[in-house]
Amino acid sequence: MKDEAKRTASASEAGEAAVISESPGKSSATRLYAILARNARTGVIFRRGPSRHVQLIRWDLRDDTFEHGQWFKGRIYERRCDLSPSGRLLVYFAATYRPPYGSWTALSVPPCFTALTLWPKGDGWGGGGMFEDEKTLLLNHRMVSHPNGFELAEGFRLAAGMQVKPLGERSGGGEDNPVNWCIRSRDGWRMVAEGKGRKGGRRAGAFYTFEAPQIVEKEGVGGRRLQELLHAIGRRKGAWYDLTHRVLDRDGRVLVDLPGSDWADWDGGDLVFARDGCLYRLPESHLPESHLKNCEKPEAEASRLLHDFRNARFTSIRPTEKPS
Repeated sequence: MKDEAKRTASASEAGEAAVISESPGKSSATRLYAILARNARTGVIFRRGPSRHVQLIRWDLRDDTFEHGQWFKGRIYERRCDLSPSGRLLVYFAATYRPPYGSWTALSVPPCFTALTLWPKGDGWGGGGMFEDEKTLLLNHRMVSHPNGFELAEGFRLAAGMQVKPLGERSGGGEDNPVNWCIRSRDGWRMVAEGKGRKGGRRAGAFYTFEAPQIVEKEGVGGRRLQELLHAIGRRKGAWYDLTHRVLDRDGRVLVDLPGSDWADWDGGDLVFARDGCLYRLPESHLPESHLKNCEKPEAEASRLLHDFRNARFTSIRPTEKPS
């Protein structure tokens, strides 16, 4: 049963802003979402496309090299995933909605999905988790009558020294939130505007559309702030989360505009972001110092393309063995 489970879990506003031009909400066959480790220059990238094919990639931020890992046929809920502080372990929530588990949360060593520990879930509610520290996982499942407090899949056990606790009083509920916001708050993001919108009807183009976007932001170097603007959720054509990103100066004026971007974060003083299946780095030295002074180079030239992931194709990679 354990070998079967392992195969299942690894099947495989004012001023002149510098603008990286592209239409907001542009549909892309390839989408990227990254998680950066808190205490190490490493991260992971979830490369999705087609929609039910996801590849896990390890990113070495010291030299921007990539280790292309296992593929998964199914759904990875990347906003319910987290890296341990060192980046050594990944907790992820996955689903095929087929036996034996339907959906599950697992621990793995990037860039592999092969489960070291696996908790069955069965549905799309809750799931995933966040690392409190290197040896403590806050699991977004409901507690049950089990020696560990949570039901482990047959043949799996916790590694020695690993603790698992519930993610708050309502652990196991919600969808991407509350776990996504718990992770982002820990990592320095804060809510600026909750947004105002309306739920779409049966013929609407999106499940929920914001008339005024929801805005979260994260402080950077030199008073700069990275903002993420959410314009819609569940677009029929396009990304589930219709996002744009921008960098503001300390006075709230736009320095860099990133329409059509899927993900962005700070790596030290550098801006790293994903759009249209490609990953970019905009060095701190090329960020505008003020809204009145553009970069020395055009933005498209100042941003360095780190990798184009659009041409990747599913490849079967055998499950890895549990590390000693």
